[in-house]
Amino acid sequence: MAESTDMDQLLSSFKKFAVHGDTKATGKEMNGKNWAKLCKDCKVTDGKNVTSTDVDIVFTKVKAKTSRVITYEEFQKALEELAPKRFKGQSKEEALQSIYKLIEGKEPTNVGVTKVAKTAAVDRLTDTTKYTGSHKERFDESGRGRGKGGREEIVEHTGYVGAYKNAGTYDEKTKAK
Repeated sequence: MAESTDMDQLLSSFKKFAVHGDTKATGKEMNGKNWAKLCKDCKVTDGKNVTSTDVDIVFTKVKAKTSRVITYEEFQKALEELAPKRFKGQSKEEALQSIYKLIEGKEPTNVGVTKVAKTAAVDRLTDTTKYTGSHKERFDESGRGRGKGGREEIVEHTGYVGAYKNAGTYDEKTKAK
């Protein structure tokens, strides 16, 4: 079988893919979407011998009937299922080692993620220093938005009467005269 360091790398790859895109994931179980991403990113699926359909079928085969996720042990069984199919000319053990080599030390990639467009028109429209009038009040000196405080005039609802607003302003008004 493989060395312990290789298995540690396989386990770390499993954990990294298991938590990818899920803030609540613990890294002990992997869902079908992340299993398919692992197979795609690590080039287990090649489009000829192993397709995305094969990956989904193997996932369904190794998981428990009522479960929606696979554990690390089920993950290893799934790799054992896919290895002979991916590496046809090799023995079962050699194919398993080859598939481990594809996955070891890999992390989920973010290829194809939408990037923020930075063109002259976008820069001009989003430059808060050029805003005027009431729109200018929505941002502080650094250009960060003030939130609700920048959009509305916040009034304190304090006072003896429920509908009475601006408590304590009477004295200020009378002193001014």
